[in-house]
Amino acid sequence: MSESERADEGTAEGTAEGRAEKAAEQATAAAVPGRAGEPTAAAVSGPAEQERGGARDEAPAPAGPPPGWDPRAWQTYQTRQQRARSGAWSAAPLGWAVAARPADAAPIGTAVLVSAIATGVAAALLLGEGLGPGLLLAAVPAVVAAYAAARTARRGARPWTLAWAAGCLLLLAVPALRDAGWPSTLALLAAVLLGALALHGSRTWPGVLLSPLGLLDAAVLGARWAWAGLRARGSGVDRERWVPVAKAVAVAAVLLVLFGALFASADAAFADLLGGLMPEVSVGDGPVRFLLFLLGTLLALAAARTAAAPSRWDRIRVAPGKARSRVEWALPLVLLNLLFAGFNAVQLAVLFGGYDKVLESTGLTYSEYARQGFWQLLWATLLTLAVIALALRWAPRGGAGDRRFIRVVLGTLCALTLVVVASALRRMDLYVDAYGLTRLRVSVAAMELWLGLVIVLIMAAGVFGARWLPRAVAASAAGGVLVFGLMSPDGLVAEQNVARYQRVDKIDLAYFQSLSADAVPALDRLPEPRRSCALRGINDEMAKDRHLPWYAMSLGEYRARKILQERPVTASYEVCSRLGTFARPVE
Repeated sequence: MSESERADEGTAEGTAEGRAEKAAEQATAAAVPGRAGEPTAAAVSGPAEQERGGARDEAPAPAGPPPGWDPRAWQTYQTRQQRARSGAWSAAPLGWAVAARPADAAPIGTAVLVSAIATGVAAALLLGEGLGPGLLLAAVPAVVAAYAAARTARRGARPWTLAWAAGCLLLLAVPALRDAGWPSTLALLAAVLLGALALHGSRTWPGVLLSPLGLLDAAVLGARWAWAGLRARGSGVDRERWVPVAKAVAVAAVLLVLFGALFASADAAFADLLGGLMPEVSVGDGPVRFLLFLLGTLLALAAARTAAAPSRWDRIRVAPGKARSRVEWALPLVLLNLLFAGFNAVQLAVLFGGYDKVLESTGLTYSEYARQGFWQLLWATLLTLAVIALALRWAPRGGAGDRRFIRVVLGTLCALTLVVVASALRRMDLYVDAYGLTRLRVSVAAMELWLGLVIVLIMAAGVFGARWLPRAVAASAAGGVLVFGLMSPDGLVAEQNVARYQRVDKIDLAYFQSLSADAVPALDRLPEPRRSCALRGINDEMAKDRHLPWYAMSLGEYRARKILQERPVTASYEVCSRLGTFARPVE
């Protein structure tokens, strides 16, 4: 083969493929046992692919490319063949597909199949009316499926894996405790992140950021994995083993239905207990229940497939940016530090008694001064994190002196940013004192607190090393979401506004109409008729679902129903209207 032909094949990646594919398949079949034209995964990835997470037996790789193939074109051909077999990876960038491609999983076990089906059944039965405790109960079989798949693949649980798994389950318990939908949604997103980290075992920034996306790929591979396992079992079913089990299950179901119906008709109390425990399934709910069954089963299979052979996100390497000289790199950051220092000097002067002078010179009120700057300071904190990330990418890398220089410059910027965070939180405190607490205000204050924690973690990474930083940031985010959900933000909003009413005799009854049942215990302390007017919207919302089953009812809603049952809403529409209950609330 001439040099020009080889160059052609190395750049176009396909000229040799189109001309000699049949010859390559024959050569591969001769060199590798198995199906012609499909080199094994070991031929693509080499010995490094045999790291943790893989339980697979592969044939040895061919010694080299067949005659007439350039080595680079042969490697590209092998990679594409493997990607075609792995389904979803065929659409991924070539470099990522090679680096992060999951190993071939061992055949799916019976315990995994049963647990996945149990997850689908639990999702269909328990999630049709809402979340609540049913979500956590439906997730338990999926955890069992992942554990069984990991045991089959001989993947051991490490301390971080156990921590991520425990955090995931705690986050899934938030909908069981709180009625508000927005903290529950955040908890579900954080649970997906921690579940993905537990399954993939990621520790780098690409791993932490891309692990949740890997579950989408695992859903495709998991469905194919389960289908292959079912086909293998269908071709060689041991009737003597499975027929007695099927008969026993059928007989048990018939007996439970028969005697359960007899006992329910014989005793009203038992019938009420049985009706509360058993899900109510109607024909009209059939399509929704079926979709929930498919979704639950698919998620369980994705978790199990990932546990058996996870994607190797940590193998993706992000090349650092071009190192800059000290002057080119440091001059913008030093000027930014000086700007931060000047702003913080003003903030400290105002903080220590200069409010009256500032307000006189600006013509602003206390609350207007607080509201004017909070959002700008929040954005300043976010932009500072982006500046730090870019600065680290282009930082000089000449030796120990450069490393100390980077720590001083960025450490100063982080310390000044913490003062900005404190100033923003102080402004929010003044604003809440003037106008009361709302969902939006408590959310952005919590966001600002977490950003301050991230800056502290970055400062600690500069001293002790940054290897642990990605997992620490992920843990802080998930922990913040968990604390946010457990502290009941709707209850906190109601608590603060009731306390403010007792102090200054001001309250926005219209805003309480949009809160969840978590706010009822605090609003119940208001005097009548304001109590009834504040609870009117929550009471009407809960009245729409009078017979909500236990597995779809949160602890917050259960307490609210009990309070409203003992002390019902009594104020009339006209009275509440005069008190401003139905006016447009201010966020």
